[in-house]
Amino acid sequence: MDAEKVTQTSDQTKSNDNNPNDKQPEISDPLSSKDETEIDPSPADESKSAEAEIVEDLPKDVDVIKTTNDDGAKTDDTQEGEDEVKAEDASPLPPDLEKVSEEIDQFIFDSSNLKGDDNESKPPDVPVFVEQFVVLVEAKIDDYDGGDAPIKWSQLPEKEATTFLEIIDRISKLLTYLCQFSSEYKYAYSISRVDGVLQRAMSYIEEEFKSILYDYKINPDSDIDDSSAKPNKKAANDTNQDAEQGVVPESATPSEENKFTGYSEEIVMTLNKFSKALIAGGYESECCQVYFIARRKALEESLHKVGFEKYCIDDVQKMNWDSLEREVTAWIITFRHCTNVIFSSERKLADAVFANQPSIAENIFSNLSRGMMIQLLNFAEAVFMTKRAAEKLFKFLDIYETLCDFLPLVDTIFPVSYADELKAEATLTRSRLGESIVSIFFELENSIQADSNRIPVSGGAVHPLTRYIMNYLEYVAEYRGTLEQVFREHQMIERADSTTGSDFDCQNPQATQNTHQASSNKMSPFETHMIKVMDLLDANLEAKSRLYKDTSLSSIFMMNNGRYILQKIKGSPEINSLMGDKWYRKRSSELRQYHKNYQRETWGKLLQCLNHEGLNVNGKVNKPILKERFKSFNALFDEIHKTQSSWVISDEQLQSELRVSISNMVIPAYRSFLGRFSQTFTPGRQTEKYVKYQPEEIETYIDELFDGNATPWGRKKL
Repeated sequence: MDAEKVTQTSDQTKSNDNNPNDKQPEISDPLSSKDETEIDPSPADESKSAEAEIVEDLPKDVDVIKTTNDDGAKTDDTQEGEDEVKAEDASPLPPDLEKVSEEIDQFIFDSSNLKGDDNESKPPDVPVFVEQFVVLVEAKIDDYDGGDAPIKWSQLPEKEATTFLEIIDRISKLLTYLCQFSSEYKYAYSISRVDGVLQRAMSYIEEEFKSILYDYKINPDSDIDDSSAKPNKKAANDTNQDAEQGVVPESATPSEENKFTGYSEEIVMTLNKFSKALIAGGYESECCQVYFIARRKALEESLHKVGFEKYCIDDVQKMNWDSLEREVTAWIITFRHCTNVIFSSERKLADAVFANQPSIAENIFSNLSRGMMIQLLNFAEAVFMTKRAAEKLFKFLDIYETLCDFLPLVDTIFPVSYADELKAEATLTRSRLGESIVSIFFELENSIQADSNRIPVSGGAVHPLTRYIMNYLEYVAEYRGTLEQVFREHQMIERADSTTGSDFDCQNPQATQNTHQASSNKMSPFETHMIKVMDLLDANLEAKSRLYKDTSLSSIFMMNNGRYILQKIKGSPEINSLMGDKWYRKRSSELRQYHKNYQRETWGKLLQCLNHEGLNVNGKVNKPILKERFKSFNALFDEIHKTQSSWVISDEQLQSELRVSISNMVIPAYRSFLGRFSQTFTPGRQTEKYVKYQPEEIETYIDELFDGNATPWGRKKL
């Protein structure tokens, strides 16, 4: 096919030469003749040059003789030569693409030097091998991209693929050179032909570029272990015990062997060659658009793979908290994965594909990352715009910490042209989250003050409010560094020494804490708020203790709640450090006072029955008074046992301590009283009637107190 097209062109050239006196036919618009390879509208002198080129390609054994005399008439030798050629059926050899390519290179080089030497010189004529080159390249493109089943780039041998890219580069340079003379009429047709073939070549390369870009694979090694969480983050209640904040494990970082997301290094090299060819051919915008769309799709699939779904603000506002909480966890995992893995890999890929055009690589990466970051930051903003509630605090803090960790990385991940803008957006989002966090904390204080439940807890047990607040504060203390920063930055507390701004180091909260402790003994804003919450809780519990008619039960209630609070503080190094030893000692002293109040109110009255005063009259025991004392003791002890067996002390240590202290208070006094006065009664029925309990039985019944269920009377606890 290549030979036929070139031969046909050569025959037409000869036909024009055989009729030098004929007028050249008029040529229609050259751009409209883009695909008609058979028409050669070149001037007569160009046809003569073409003839000379074709003659050079003829076999050496074919004699070329003069065909016309000086006046243009055919000679006898001409007729004989034509008959001889026809007899031998001779035809010129087809042009060789490699040889024609060399001629094109030389033509461009020579013409460029000529133009540089003399800017006023007349543009050279377009040689015939330009058309030959165009025809041969067009034929090769037909081989690759013609028919119903185009040849894929991966099916081409390496040498042939390299040659084809060289051809495209050559035809791009040829077009660039010819376009310098676009105002010259004789260049119009050649420019149109070369441009048409270049467009076909670019179309093929663009499709292959797109096909390879879309044929990516999400690396399984970059899967995220979403069970990973920050250590020492304990749940505030049962519903939050499994809440986790995702972090990217080290294994998620791409290795040096596979540093490009979804592509091998060989594929990336091919993509680089394609981008270079497309940009050199004037298809920069098409190249960038194909790359951008393909990678945006890949990135969206990556986000979906790690569990993050795209939601608009309205969708987030309508979610119930359980669903939104799961989405926040997925967002945190996704955000950290993007900043630790995806963005760095994506930038490396763009830099490699557009290695010869760093500005293009930077621009494409900026646009890709900007789209993802806007999507991620919009979700964070939508979350803090939801209705504020105490249970949302910890997820808000997780998002806040994620943004805090991200900000120092911005300059290392993103181009300078975009880094400042991104830092401003992320900082604004973090600031708004901080405002929501402070508001939630204030609402916690208000909720404690507003809790006016008038129904006392059965048995004086730990109040649900106490459990909730202490679990909540225990978890809050895990975020102490972050909350210190939030409260300082937003200055939401009145302090004697007013401060401006924040000197908290997000990356090193311990250093900041040490600095504050060294510079001032005053409490930080967050510490002050924690103390205030505890004081509000104590005041609320005091009010609830007064709901009990039995003052002893009020003391039990305060002991239960006080002990629960101290145990929570003691069991949490964070909150223990936050509250301080002075506060702990004060609360321990109050707890001991409640203990004394209980013993005085309950067992002090019982011991009055064992008082010796008034029993001896003139050296003799007053038997009626003694009988009354024993009857009072028995009745009062029965009542205490019956009542307080249903009371609750859930802390085993406190329960044991209280029972031991009661036994130590009652048993010795009862044993002494019994030993001194039991002989007064007549053995038998009288003794059994008034001496109802032996000391061992008293001790057994004391051990039945505070179980929460009354033990059936008369049964000893085994």
